[in-house]
Amino acid sequence: MHGAAPAQLLNEPQWCTRRTMRDMASRTGAVRRSVSIPAPLAAEVWRVAKERRLTISRALVTLAERGVRAEQDAKENLKTAYRKFLKEQEPSKKEEAGRDLIRAVFERDAIAEDPIL
Repeated sequence: MHGAAPAQLLNEPQWCTRRTMRDMASRTGAVRRSVSIPAPLAAEVWRVAKERRLTISRALVTLAERGVRAEQDAKENLKTAYRKFLKEQEPSKKEEAGRDLIRAVFERDAIAEDPIL
């Protein structure tokens, strides 16, 4: 058979592929992972778990979900600020839209306007 994949490629274990984690998550709804985290972060996770009466694992998942949502929100905010800046024609509104865009990119006003410098 010409063009057929070698038998060893067809029989590779599933864990050898890069897309396995995504595939597993979509099939089972959960993926078990082991990670090492810095001690100060571990202390904060422990604090959150204790305050909210959660297991360490549940606290990690909750914090990770919040972080992912925050990143998605920041990305959407950046897109919105960029579109608003491009769309605005009036100079004073364009300047305000530019400041909003700078805040979305740097999470603060322009460095040139920073009173420390």
